[in-house]
Amino acid sequence: MKIAVVGTGYVGLVTGTCFAETGNNVVCIDINEEKVAQMKSGVIPIYEPHLDVLFERNIREGRLTFSTDLAASIVDAQIIFLALPTPPGEDGSADLSYVLGVAKQLGSLISDYKIIVDKSTVPVGTAELVNNAIAENAKVQFDVVSNPEFLREGFAVDDFMKPDRVVIGTRSERAKQLMNELYKPFTRQGNPIIFMDERSAELTKYAANAFLATKISFMNEIANFCEKVGADVDMVRLGIGTDDRIGKRFLFPGMGYGGSCFPKDVQALAKSGNDSGYEFKILKSVMKVNERQKTTLLKPILDYFNNSLTHTKIAIWGLAFKPDTDDIREAPALYMIEHLLEAGATIVAYDPEAMPNVQKQKGYAITYARDAYEALEGADALLICTEWGMFRNPDFDKIGKALKSKVIFDGRNLYELDKMQELGFFYKSIGRSTVNND
Repeated sequence: MKIAVVGTGYVGLVTGTCFAETGNNVVCIDINEEKVAQMKSGVIPIYEPHLDVLFERNIREGRLTFSTDLAASIVDAQIIFLALPTPPGEDGSADLSYVLGVAKQLGSLISDYKIIVDKSTVPVGTAELVNNAIAENAKVQFDVVSNPEFLREGFAVDDFMKPDRVVIGTRSERAKQLMNELYKPFTRQGNPIIFMDERSAELTKYAANAFLATKISFMNEIANFCEKVGADVDMVRLGIGTDDRIGKRFLFPGMGYGGSCFPKDVQALAKSGNDSGYEFKILKSVMKVNERQKTTLLKPILDYFNNSLTHTKIAIWGLAFKPDTDDIREAPALYMIEHLLEAGATIVAYDPEAMPNVQKQKGYAITYARDAYEALEGADALLICTEWGMFRNPDFDKIGKALKSKVIFDGRNLYELDKMQELGFFYKSIGRSTVNND
């Protein structure tokens, strides 16, 4: 098939590349000329594991191309995917201006039947808005389909190539047939393509992310309570995770959720509820818990240093909101950095992928190390914000020698308490007892 993907962020670029990998001819469209020039020269503008191999192969074989020209790019396309930003507005609602702006352009550009697919995460009813925006100027038949993505950053290529399920919202038999043909190569192992109406498909994405965010906030509440009563959250997690009604995933306590999806999607669903006269009380609590959890280690750090961080140097491992991505949107590390700087601390940080993005945002308010151990040199404490694999089994002798004092604040519970005790560290994690060798 011939496919156009409008928007080349995390979702658009993965979508376009993976469709090209199954033999389709794909053109990815973006208004950013510099970005398009980069991609044409083989440079990927984002970090996503395994994307580079598919990206380079499909450019080389001519199935994946890039353009800034929307009109020329959609002429031969049978299906047009809209993978555009839907950032939160001031009131928490999803900003649909990018999606609807392109939809209006498409109305005057399409000259034969097209399927226009909402790939972006959008509120219930957006397919109708997109349909109306296109219909204002369209003189040919078209269908608007909702096809939400369920891609985890860091695993997006695997999630796309081997999806748990594909959700397609359409009541058009013609669109249903073409979308089924497009996705069949990805579901050969028997995972379902689920057809439903457009509104249900739109809500499915919001409901999935809101539920997972709720699991995370619930477990963080349990972790905070564990500290009050002397329980160990790791034991509680194992005890409930083996119940198949609950499941093992999304039960790890930490510094809250971040990224491009959970924060804005939970917020947008709550706002959609308000607009429809329904109050999502659970979601309001989820957001409140998460906001508090991002800086849950701030008080222990202040307590340890007697409420004064002047002349205190903090080393930070991990800046991305999660491992295996360079995405720093709503990253807990950024919230901690802001508060630590306000308290007078000096910060040296290391992240294997996200430092350039943080530097664009924070400039030189903090120092960026060349490697994890350089960040520790002369620091008064180490704060772990992201659970990158390289941090899971470090050289503790090197850590102890590089730090002024053997002090670790771990926002991801990477290390065993017994080991930290044996090695002589002060070690504060989340939902577990504090190791204090003073």
